[in-house]
Amino acid sequence: MVEREWREASDLRTSRIAVAAVLLSAVVLRLWGIRHGIPYAIQVDEPEIVERAFNMMRSGSLHPHFFDYPGFSLYLQLIVSIARFIAGAIGGEWYSLAQASVSSFYLWGRIVIALIGAATALVVYQIGMRWGARHALLAAGLMAVLPLHVRYSHFVLTDTPLTFFVALTFLLSLIAHERGTVGSFAAAGAASGLAAATKYNGGIALLMPVIACWMTHPLAPGRLKTIGATVAASAGAFLLLAPYTLLDLPAFLDSFARLTHQYRTATIGESLWTLYFKYLVRHAFGWPAMLLAFGGMGLGFVRLVRGPGHVRWMLAVVFPVVYYTMLTTQKIVFARYLLPLTPSVCLLAAIGVVSGVSLLRRYEIPRAPRTALIAGLTIAALLPPALMSVGSDREMARSSTVDQAYAWILQNIPAGASVVLERRSMLLPVQYRATYVPHLRRKTYDEWRKDGVEYLVANSESYGAALSAPQQNVNDYNEYMRIFTQSRELQTIAPSRNVPGPELRIFKVVP
Repeated sequence: MVEREWREASDLRTSRIAVAAVLLSAVVLRLWGIRHGIPYAIQVDEPEIVERAFNMMRSGSLHPHFFDYPGFSLYLQLIVSIARFIAGAIGGEWYSLAQASVSSFYLWGRIVIALIGAATALVVYQIGMRWGARHALLAAGLMAVLPLHVRYSHFVLTDTPLTFFVALTFLLSLIAHERGTVGSFAAAGAASGLAAATKYNGGIALLMPVIACWMTHPLAPGRLKTIGATVAASAGAFLLLAPYTLLDLPAFLDSFARLTHQYRTATIGESLWTLYFKYLVRHAFGWPAMLLAFGGMGLGFVRLVRGPGHVRWMLAVVFPVVYYTMLTTQKIVFARYLLPLTPSVCLLAAIGVVSGVSLLRRYEIPRAPRTALIAGLTIAALLPPALMSVGSDREMARSSTVDQAYAWILQNIPAGASVVLERRSMLLPVQYRATYVPHLRRKTYDEWRKDGVEYLVANSESYGAALSAPQQNVNDYNEYMRIFTQSRELQTIAPSRNVPGPELRIFKVVP
């Protein structure tokens, strides 16, 4: 029997209109500006998925020949690519596979990822209903407007589907605890296997159904059998969507060893505990929601000891702690790596608001002031992330310096020219001989000229530090200035209030 704790009568009701508004906002925020940068300013890892899925469609082979990610994202985009190709053939865009180009397949792939991201808010809502309707609505609302999640739901990357499957594993683990059947725990295990098949570290999600199984007392006589079924379902789901893990075992092991070496030996400048916390505050939740999440976590540890609802509180607080600790051991750092944590943190923030304020009833504080306090804290938690997401989407929808530079290059630089670009913020079409480097100063001007390079594109994200602080970067400053003064500057595209992006300088290498 599932333990229940005291709730306000109003916390037992749910509003379909409110839920629909939350889901609509999640969809709108994730589709707004979805075309950004296609096909020349895509996210750095998007081609790893989209181009491989496209090549799998053209070759007819299901072997991705790529193990940096497991198979789910690749096979999902393969299905999307097939659907996109059929739609294009019906619409007269092409009459053979040879005519299709990969640039036509990014938009559909992004839309699918955006919808998966929006669906995560619904899963979070269902998780929150185990605490109450107001918990569920606030947690889902925060998930819907969370800027880190909104931003990366715009791109064909693995992190957004991973977050969905982690949240789904959380929900199915709670359901399995409620039902207490082997099949329900196996379903939760399968969801964790899908998380692992999306990204290897998603396998940590298996911790949730295993904990739920171990703490579900009616299962005591067959607990080990149920745990075994849960682990087997997880492994089966993983192998179903990442079959070449076994079918090409040597290639997988080589790739996995290389990845773990990179994550272990990269150099970072500060503590990852503090760095990732800064990302959570600055790029995701903001201070009000983050402080409320800490309050919810503190309440969670208390409930974990005293009850009621030991299992659901255990799942709410243990997974984010374990996952965050795991992140701090990996020395390649990206803010998006935090995304699988966000469903749990959204829930904890909602707990901090609703359950935290509900504790005031012990002091005989009337219900109206408590409701007003919940409303105020809800606004404080939701407003900063919502404003950040709207601002990010507006900037994404604007014409950027990269857009303008790309258009200028197509109009003014002849096809076949050799172009070297700093960073990969802009990808040129195949009619150019494009090379991408971190810094132009890696070679002297004479070396670029001897290599037959005709044009150089400098990016302020690379040269900015040298030019803004020449006394602290004397050598870098001198090397850049030699390149800038010896070549002929054709165009400078600078950012402005209405044109976001880095400053880009386009130079002609003088023969």
